[in-house]
Amino acid sequence: MLDFDGTLVDTRKANARAYIETLGERGIVLSEQEYLKRFFGVRCIEFMQMVGISDPEEIRRLRRRKVELYPKYFDSVVLNEALWGWCQMMRYMGAKVWIVSTGHIDNLRNVISYLNIADGIDGIISGDDVERPKPNPDCFLEAMRREGVTPAESIIFEDSEVGIEAARRSGAAYSVIKL
Repeated sequence: MLDFDGTLVDTRKANARAYIETLGERGIVLSEQEYLKRFFGVRCIEFMQMVGISDPEEIRRLRRRKVELYPKYFDSVVLNEALWGWCQMMRYMGAKVWIVSTGHIDNLRNVISYLNIADGIDGIISGDDVERPKPNPDCFLEAMRREGVTPAESIIFEDSEVGIEAARRSGAAYSVIKL
């Protein structure tokens, strides 16, 4: 199981730029450095609340706008070729490759399509598929449930503190990846 943003794919700049433009349209100024330091990896709802937006309809509107703007910045997206290659080798030997991310499904699908890696993925769990985000292990446990495997049969690749904690709590083996 692979976390997406920051583990399998370096999307930091693309996410930062799309959010900065989205919030800028609303009059909220945020630097790329500030976004990357404080907010990268935080689910959209929590991120919006942290910058002072609490209205659920406004959060939905801003999320849609960010999804709309995100592909504009895909020129800065970089696939972790070493990890991807290892996963594809394991897949060839019978393992399954799942993306398990707090990201929005539309964002994940857009980047996967841009990188042309969909054929190498067996399933996706997004932040929309579970009620409790990382550091709760729910997303990993849901992927295991859907695939019909146990934690002892799974390995998780993660980069963030909350993701590593979720992996640890899932009971699966895990590896920390730093891009």
